[in-house]
Amino acid sequence: MHRFLLRKALGMLSVLAIVAVLVFVLTRAASGDPISVLLGDQATAADIARVQQLYGLDRPLPVQFVVWLREVLQGNLGESIFLQRPVTQALWERAEPTALLSLMAVAIATLIGVPCGIVSAVYRGRAVDQAFTGVAMLGASVPSFWLGLVLIQLFSVSLGWFPVSGYGAPDAALPERLHALVLPATVLGLLNSALIIRFTRASMLDVLGEDYVRTARSKGLAEGTVVLKHALRNALVPIVTVIGLTTALMIGGAVVTETVFGLPGVGNLVVNAVLRRDYPVIQGALLVIAAIYVLINFAIDLLYAVVDPRVKVN
Repeated sequence: MHRFLLRKALGMLSVLAIVAVLVFVLTRAASGDPISVLLGDQATAADIARVQQLYGLDRPLPVQFVVWLREVLQGNLGESIFLQRPVTQALWERAEPTALLSLMAVAIATLIGVPCGIVSAVYRGRAVDQAFTGVAMLGASVPSFWLGLVLIQLFSVSLGWFPVSGYGAPDAALPERLHALVLPATVLGLLNSALIIRFTRASMLDVLGEDYVRTARSKGLAEGTVVLKHALRNALVPIVTVIGLTTALMIGGAVVTETVFGLPGVGNLVVNAVLRRDYPVIQGALLVIAAIYVLINFAIDLLYAVVDPRVKVN
C-alpha cells in the first residue's frame, strides 16, 4: 500500500511538472502583451517598460519560470495583472459556481447514463436499445452552446421557469443559486450522459454473457436481481472510471456553458484572462485544474478496490 501511494504521488508530481512547463511556455508563445492591453493604446514605450519591470516580465523567460515555480511550491500562484489581487483568491471566489455546476451535472449525467446503459444492454438489439443508442450518439454530436440557447429560449424566455443567465444576487441563498444552475447543469448532464450510456452498455454486455450470470438465471433468480446484484456489481469498474473522468472534464471544460449562461465561474475567469493575456491567472487556473484531474484519477484508483474486491491496491 505504501509503495502504491508513493508511486502514485510521484506520478502526480511528474504530471503537474509537465503541465507547469507546458502552461508557462504556451502562455508566453501566444501573441499579445498583457501590459499593452492593461495600459491601452495611449501608453508609451517607457510606460510599458516600467510596468513590465514591476511585474518581472522584462526578465528572461527561464528566470521568469524559476521565479514562478518557486512561488507555486510555496503555495503562491502569483497576483493577477488585471484583477490586482492574488490568483488564489480570484480562483476561490469563482470556485463555488463551477463546483456546484459540475456536481449537479455529474449527478444528472449519472442518473440518465447508468440506467439507460443498463436497459440498453439488457434489451440489446431491440427498439429501446436502438433508441438509447441513438440518444447517446445525438448527445455526443450536439454542441453545448446550441443546446444551452435552446433551453434558454424554451424554459427561460417562453416559460419563465428559470433565469436567463447569472448566478443570483450577491446575497442570494443557496436554493436560489441552485435554481440558477438547473439549466446549465442540464446542458452538461445531458451531453455527458451520452458517454456514460455507451460505457455502461458496453460493460454490461461483457458481463451479461458470463457463466455466473447464466447460473444465477438458471437458479430462478428474478431478472432484476441478476442484472443489478450479479451483473452490475461486476461491471462497475469501467462505469466508475468514466464517471470520474466525466467529473474531471466538467470541472475543466464548462467554459462554453458558463459563458452562455453568464455564470461567474472558473471557466469564465479563464476566458477573460486569455483575452487579456493575464499570465498569472491562466497559469494558476490551469495548474489547479490539472491538479484536480490527477486527484480525481487517484480517487478512482482507490475506488476500484471498493467496487470490486478482486482489485488489489498495491
